[in-house]
Amino acid sequence: MSRRGAGTAARAASTVPLPEPVLRPPEPAHDVDLAALAADLRADVDGEVRFDAGSRAAYATGGSNYRQVPLGLVVPRTVDAAVAAIAVCRRHGVPVLSRGGGTSLAGQVTNVAVVIDWSKYCNRLLAVDRAARTCLVEPGIVLDTLNELLAPDGLEFGPRPSTHNHCTIGGMLGNNSCGSTAQHTGKVV
Repeated sequence: MSRRGAGTAARAASTVPLPEPVLRPPEPAHDVDLAALAADLRADVDGEVRFDAGSRAAYATGGSNYRQVPLGLVVPRTVDAAVAAIAVCRRHGVPVLSRGGGTSLAGQVTNVAVVIDWSKYCNRLLAVDRAARTCLVEPGIVLDTLNELLAPDGLEFGPRPSTHNHCTIGGMLGNNSCGSTAQHTGKVV
């Protein structure tokens, strides 16, 4: 018997029958009063609250093939506004999805949830400690923007995914991004 035939025979002999998969019926639909949710978000959140079909469609996708139409969208003007949005969503029992540049490749930026988009307003470098080689940023700051701002201090946030010119630091943290510099700088973690 050839080597190739021996390997095939060994695999066939070691095949273990698997049990049938467990199939669960879909969870019952959670009835969400979208009008009440949107009204409460508008009352409590300093930011844009969008529940129109166009905004929901625009946020139904990102850098992947996955598609999920969100319940609505919040674009907070401050981090405290995002905290207020999360409190409203908790009261209504709806999930929240944090989003930056929408560059994730495995569907992380899509869900049937209230999407919080940090990239429009919460995108600042707040402080730099050159001696400690650290900085404090808001989650919506784009990687290339951050590195341009850090360059005068001789600092750089090392991981560089292919989407470096539009991915945000918050998204990079959520994804544990790396990229072409991973061998030199490591991953975000």
